[in-house]
Amino acid sequence: MEINDGEEEEFEFSRNYFLAKELGSSAKKSARKISDIDLVDEQELRAATASIEPKHEKEIIALMNSYKKLYSRWVFELRCGFGLLMYGFGSKKALIEDFASTTLSEYPVVVINGYLQSINLKQVIIALAELWLDQLKTKRKTSSTLPKVHQPFSSRSVDDLLTFLDRSDVEEIDSFLCVVIHNIDGPGLRDTESQQYLARIASCSHIRIIASIDHVNAPLLWDKKMVHTQFNWYWYHIPTFAPYKVEGMFFPLVLAHSSTAQNAKTAAIVLQSLTPNAQSVFKILAEYQLSHSEEEGMPFDNLYTVSRERFLVSSQVTLNSHLTEFKDHELVKIRRRSDGQDCLYIPLATDALEKLLSEIG
Repeated sequence: MEINDGEEEEFEFSRNYFLAKELGSSAKKSARKISDIDLVDEQELRAATASIEPKHEKEIIALMNSYKKLYSRWVFELRCGFGLLMYGFGSKKALIEDFASTTLSEYPVVVINGYLQSINLKQVIIALAELWLDQLKTKRKTSSTLPKVHQPFSSRSVDDLLTFLDRSDVEEIDSFLCVVIHNIDGPGLRDTESQQYLARIASCSHIRIIASIDHVNAPLLWDKKMVHTQFNWYWYHIPTFAPYKVEGMFFPLVLAHSSTAQNAKTAAIVLQSLTPNAQSVFKILAEYQLSHSEEEGMPFDNLYTVSRERFLVSSQVTLNSHLTEFKDHELVKIRRRSDGQDCLYIPLATDALEKLLSEIG
C-alpha cells in the first residue's frame, strides 16, 4: 500500500514525539533542592530594596491630592451609614490615616492593623464599648439617661458588648465611632470567625468601618448578607502605587533568610510604638529571661510584683493590657512550666534578645 507525503509527515512527527518522551523520561533528573540556593541575609535584602529610588513622584503626589478632594464625600457616605472599602495597587495606610486624622477629628477612631499575624478582636470590642460610653457621657447632660453598666466591659461576653454598641434607645445621639482596618484581608483577620465578628461590629448602628484590601480574592471572605447588609460597603478604587513598607515588615521575604539582627530590629520597631511603661515592663521580662536562661519563663506574679515596685503598673488589669499588646504583636508568649504554673517568655534567641535590649535602651 502506498503512503502519500502527508501521511508520511504525520507518521514522522508522531514517531519523533514519542521518541522524545522516552528519552526525556530516562534522562537523569536534577538532584538540586531549594535549600541548596544561597539565600541572602534578610536585613541586607530589605536595605537594598529600601535604597531603590522611587519613580514618578510628582504624578503620585498629584494622585494623592486628587484623593484628598474626596474626603468630604467620604464623611458624607459614612454619615449615611455606608462602610468605605478601599482597593487598588499600593499601600493605602498613609492615605486612610491622613483622612482619619484630618477629617474625622470629631469622631473617636480605633485602628486595627490586619497585617499583623494575630489580633485580639475582643479587646477591640471592649475598647469600642468604652469609647461609646464616654461618647454618651459627653453628648448627654444628665447621667440619669445613660445606660447602666452593671459589670466592667472586660468581664462581659462579646454578644453583650455588641448589644451595648447597638442599643436602639440611644439613636437620637448624632454620633458614631470609626473603625479603621488596614488590610481587612490580612493574616490576622482572614479566618471566618474574625470576619463574622467584624461584620457584626459593622452592623452596629453607631459604628462605621473604613477598610482596605489588597488580596485579589479578598471579596471571597464575605457572603451576600455581609457585603450588602452588615458591612454595607461603598467600594472605592484607590490605587496609590505606594510601597508596602509597614505591611511587609511582618512578612519574611521569599529570597532571604531571617537573621538575629533583623528579628531584633523588627521587635524594636514594634516596641517603639508602645508606651514607655509598656516598654519598661517588656525590659523587666527580657532581663529576667537573660539572667535565668535555665528557666522556662517568668511567672506572671513575679512580673506583676516587680512592675508594681517600679511604679509601672497600678493593678493586674493594667499589666494584662500591656501583655495583650505584647501577645498581639507576638513579642511575648505563654507556656506551662513543669510545675504546672503558666509563665511568660520572649520567643527570641539570647543574642537577638541582647541586641533588642540595646536597641530600646
